[in-house]
Amino acid sequence: MTEAPYSPSSNRYDEMQYRRSGRSGIDLPALTLGLWHNFGSLKPFQDIKDMAHCAFDHGICHFDLANNYGPVYGSAEENFGRLMDKSFRPFRDELFISTKAGWDMWPGPYGNWASRKYLMASLDQSLKRMKLDYVDIFYSHRWDPKTPIEETMQALVDIVRQGKALYVGLSRYPAEQMKQAYDYLKAHDVPCLLYQDRYNIIDRTPQSKGLIDISAENGTGFISFSPLQQGLLSNRYLNGVPEDSRMAKGVSSLRKELLTPEMLGALNGLNKLAEQRGQSLAQMSLSWLLNDSRVTSVIIGASSAAQIEDNLKALDAPAFSAEELRLIEDLSAPIQMHTL
Repeated sequence: MTEAPYSPSSNRYDEMQYRRSGRSGIDLPALTLGLWHNFGSLKPFQDIKDMAHCAFDHGICHFDLANNYGPVYGSAEENFGRLMDKSFRPFRDELFISTKAGWDMWPGPYGNWASRKYLMASLDQSLKRMKLDYVDIFYSHRWDPKTPIEETMQALVDIVRQGKALYVGLSRYPAEQMKQAYDYLKAHDVPCLLYQDRYNIIDRTPQSKGLIDISAENGTGFISFSPLQQGLLSNRYLNGVPEDSRMAKGVSSLRKELLTPEMLGALNGLNKLAEQRGQSLAQMSLSWLLNDSRVTSVIIGASSAAQIEDNLKALDAPAFSAEELRLIEDLSAPIQMHTL
């Protein structure tokens, strides 16, 4: 039996909030779907398709990938290529698709970091996997201390000139190198559209290091990943480490040692506030990020379509009162991280 063509919801843009990315012509959905986990070769393709359709049906038109997303490396992009063929090809001009290069991808000296050779080869491979002629934004995934920043930025400029990306972005750059990169890109008429970093109630690095302010001053949007600190800011760990959790299995960068009595007390206090607001802790954590007008979009992960629908409820949250914001600061102060 032939599968019916995908037909997205006709009112998919009615309820999503869109935010302008810095001084550009681009509006992005408040929530972006990240394909870091649960979209690789270990996940049934039907589940991947259900999640992608759910996202697009609700106005999430931004899909965030990278060359090494999986597992295995490259498999998230390959599955996105399958989505393009099976579902999204007719809607390509409605989609904003990102990919990145900067972390370990293949053996040898040219499969990592941020040389011109690696960035250009990686993007060519990504386009083939995703079955695209171009991506909307291509990121340098991390600063390379051994490669002149001019080489990395010129590669990004040339990638735009070649039509392989419409915009460029940076991820996880320190403040000094971020400023150098912004200046170079602007001088070559390819301004940085987005800066991406981990940012949430617990990890305040982009705030404490001034990275959000620097980006705003440059006219660059800011997009947050890991908004739930890999599940800490959910109801998953309120009573300790569940036996079936990624933390318990040792497949997460979250260590069991993080769940100190102080951490558990703070998480339960935040959860109580969320309940008073009629939200889950995860929903409040997303709402807190979106309360900052400098945040263009928040990248959510998902293991099911239902989880995406649950996260979307963060967009309908009541505004934070000054007292609620103060309480969040008081509760989170002892457990805040500053990692860069």
